[in-house]
Amino acid sequence: MTFALWLTLGGAILVVMALSGSMLSRMPVSTSMLYLLAGLALGPLGLALAAPTPFDNTKLLEHVTEIIVLLSLFTAGLKMSVGLHDKRWFSPLRLALVSMLATVALIAAAGYWLLGLPLGVAVLLGGILAPTDPVLATEVQVSDPADRDQVRFALTGEGGLNDGTAFPVVMLGLGLLGAHEIGDLGWRWLAVDVLWACGAGLAIGAAWGTGLGRLVLYLRRHHQEAVGYENFLALGLIGLAYGCAVLASAYGFLAVFAAGLALRHTAQAGTAAAAADVAVVEQAHHSPHPGLATQIATDPQHAPAYLAHAVLSFNDQLDRIGEMVGVVLLGMLLWAVPWVPAAWWFVPLVLLLVRPLSVAVGLGGSRRMTTGQRRLIGWFGIRGIGSLYYLAFALNHGLPDEHAPTLVALTVAVVVSSIVVHGVSVTPLMARYRRRRRNAAGRR
Repeated sequence: MTFALWLTLGGAILVVMALSGSMLSRMPVSTSMLYLLAGLALGPLGLALAAPTPFDNTKLLEHVTEIIVLLSLFTAGLKMSVGLHDKRWFSPLRLALVSMLATVALIAAAGYWLLGLPLGVAVLLGGILAPTDPVLATEVQVSDPADRDQVRFALTGEGGLNDGTAFPVVMLGLGLLGAHEIGDLGWRWLAVDVLWACGAGLAIGAAWGTGLGRLVLYLRRHHQEAVGYENFLALGLIGLAYGCAVLASAYGFLAVFAAGLALRHTAQAGTAAAAADVAVVEQAHHSPHPGLATQIATDPQHAPAYLAHAVLSFNDQLDRIGEMVGVVLLGMLLWAVPWVPAAWWFVPLVLLLVRPLSVAVGLGGSRRMTTGQRRLIGWFGIRGIGSLYYLAFALNHGLPDEHAPTLVALTVAVVVSSIVVHGVSVTPLMARYRRRRRNAAGRR
């Protein structure tokens, strides 16, 4: 397949999505479902223009999915405008820690007792499938920084955090298989892979996001410098946070999410009027006159809101492109997946039993959410590009060859099923949820 043909097909998909995006938002069809069909059409099951396999291209799959997840994590952090002391953070934290551990335990138990997998492989399978996806869950995430909806906030925060907190589980699984050093009784795993890697990742990301945010705002407000190039700033911050974290043996995913979160809060600090200035900032950002944008970008009052809006707008578009690339690639790989009969009962187990139970455990006793909200969160545990990344990581870092086909088959089956069933249900369920909230607000 020639480079020109790749460009032609990629351009066609982008144009189709640009023309039909608003219509799709009103239909029980997600963009990921269409990307999956496009990938199927390009692969051997369709036009046979390309024939990649999940076993011969594991390095490429790991790096492509890694980049896509990084873009999405940074975007998720930028959307979380609620202060860290706000009680709404309790829900995503409980989901990313308690619910994730419950998910790992339940999947590992199913893998060990029902599938007959070795303990290390079962734990690894739990780590691969535990994180919910920040890439494919845009329809149920925070729509903009002013969005305070509890369900969307919880799902956005969970997706941003548990892509990093799943890493210790993956490393534990590899350690139990002898592919990673965990120390006697797991002391090294606890000290390095859990405490250091998580804490240092969050700290490094927060430091870079806060420091660069303050520097840019200082230069703009006091010297009218560092104006424009917000896209460079976004990509540079992602690279710095991720690279420094990995070089320090910390988790880059957590660092990038923390960097986006810190940049958002640095941009909000220093002006109480940022939320009220959104209209002015958007007008300047989309104005054909660059002088207006420069004036607003360097204005002491509007500069923070302008910076946050510009970076988020750029990253949001990259996030959508990443979704397209990742899911089209997944569709092209489906022909080579060694499907196993156990997927028929394993997929419903994960989506219909494990996810709701883990959410019930994580959010049990929470008074901030209604039963309906907890059920909605329990349903939208979308699996996607994050799970594909961890699968590729395991394949490249010591997963025994004899167990690779089983983990590939189960992971891909869960991801594809999630794309379909959640894609079909997201529009009607979220529309129903919004109607109920409006009705409840009208009765107050």
